[in-house]
Amino acid sequence: MAETNVKKQQVIIDKEKCIGCGLCKKDCVGCDIAIVDGKADAAGNSCILCGHCEAICPQGAIKITGYDDVTEEYDEQERLDPDKLLKAIKTRRTVRQFIDKPVPEKVVDMIFEAGRMAPTGTNSQSTSYVWLDEKKAECEAVAVGMFSQLIKAGKAIVPRLSNMEIDSNFFFKGAPLVIVIFGNDTVSASLAAENMAFMAEANGLGVLFSGFFTGCVNMSGKIRKIMGIDKKPKAVTTLVIGYPAVKYLRTPHRKALNMKHM
Repeated sequence: MAETNVKKQQVIIDKEKCIGCGLCKKDCVGCDIAIVDGKADAAGNSCILCGHCEAICPQGAIKITGYDDVTEEYDEQERLDPDKLLKAIKTRRTVRQFIDKPVPEKVVDMIFEAGRMAPTGTNSQSTSYVWLDEKKAECEAVAVGMFSQLIKAGKAIVPRLSNMEIDSNFFFKGAPLVIVIFGNDTVSASLAAENMAFMAEANGLGVLFSGFFTGCVNMSGKIRKIMGIDKKPKAVTTLVIGYPAVKYLRTPHRKALNMKHM
């Protein structure tokens, strides 16, 4: 899986193609585009490079340079069947039992692509990822030792789970794929994580959001050193992914909806 090398970006408007329809101006969140002499013109002062102008232009007159990927043309936005989507949400369960089967690299690429395409606040695109592969066992071993000491010292992170057994597979459950998601914008990172979980589920995989390991990453300089991550980015969540070794037969109970209609 290739890493993206983002270069300097800028908005380029082809005046020959532009018909001055104003769609880009209306959709510009930074009010950075004006119609001058019947043509679109980008000042560049408040542009967040969200790409809406490029996506909405009917003539393809606007391009944003500096990215390694290419845009994809489409006539209509792809819509999921709402009934099937709701059923998929209701029938998913957190998986903690996995079979010994690797996740194909094509599927891994799809999972990361789903995260990459998630929305980010002010188009920061600041969410980053660590795919634990060869370093997975080493990171888990450090976290297990750390967690065991906390419990022995009576400092259980979740008091009602203080009797849990901590074995060598406590965090990753033998799953083949572990992804730690980092971002100081926790909302953006969480949106990416949810996209990735949906993509994993669509490929027949089970997902565990490991808050325990995420906490260890944020507390342990040793784990971050193994990962090659400095102190600044916050670990927001960890996706533990693999083919389920368990089958659930009914939906779980949930508390009544807590919502005010005002």
